[in-house]
Amino acid sequence: MFKTMRISIVCISLLTGILLYSCGTFRKVLKSSDIRLKYSTAVTLYEKGDYHRAMQLFDELLVYYRGNDTSEKINYYYAYCYYGEEDYLEAGYYFTKFSSAFPTSKFAEECDYMSAYCQYLFSPEYGLDQTITLDAIKQFQLFINEYPQSTRVVKCNELIDELRYKLEKKEFETARLYYKIENYQAAYVAFKNVLKDYPDTKHKEDVYYYMLTSSYQYAINSIETKKRERLELARDAYNSLNTTFPESGYGKEAKSIMKNIEKELTKYSEKDKKQI
Repeated sequence: MFKTMRISIVCISLLTGILLYSCGTFRKVLKSSDIRLKYSTAVTLYEKGDYHRAMQLFDELLVYYRGNDTSEKINYYYAYCYYGEEDYLEAGYYFTKFSSAFPTSKFAEECDYMSAYCQYLFSPEYGLDQTITLDAIKQFQLFINEYPQSTRVVKCNELIDELRYKLEKKEFETARLYYKIENYQAAYVAFKNVLKDYPDTKHKEDVYYYMLTSSYQYAINSIETKKRERLELARDAYNSLNTTFPESGYGKEAKSIMKNIEKELTKYSEKDKKQI
């Protein structure tokens, strides 16, 4: 037991010594005026995944090598340092900057893709503001237009679909929120817009059902002069659901609502007959 403890203590001491030496060596390189040493150290740190310290050296080298052939590679490493640090906002900015500064570089296509990909990674959950999501979709589309033969196009389309679903999900959940708080008029309009904006939505059956229930609830709670018109709208919503999904899982509930709609509309038909 004591022997094991001694071995552990020795290992920890050696590791601590190595780290201290490494930190001391890095500080010496950082203060050094030897640019070649700084460059080789920065690359070594980058390849080891020590992006934070590599970035500190590349930051200085960017200024020194500005306009030089080496500048291209340094800018490339610099963007990936931010990416490695998971600072996707800054990484995206520097990938875009790279493509702008070196449009003929062999890395230009890669950096254009990475710029869009960083926007994708930075895109928030569907419940939050989706401005970045829209920007990511736009950037992927620009990439596809710029590099239609790229092997990355397939992946771009997959990611665009994923981002669009996030927008779709947000719109659908917003409509459901209106429904939950019993703002049935707003809910009906919102669900209708989901179908308009995303005709192939995965939630299509749910949307049709909510359009039926929203329009029905809106109708029966309307003033008398508006009730008939809105009941007819609810009937149209039922027909849409029944036609599109004849075997709908909402069939039982939908038929029950439809019976109530027909019952109410029959009253208006009888009034019309009496007036004749």
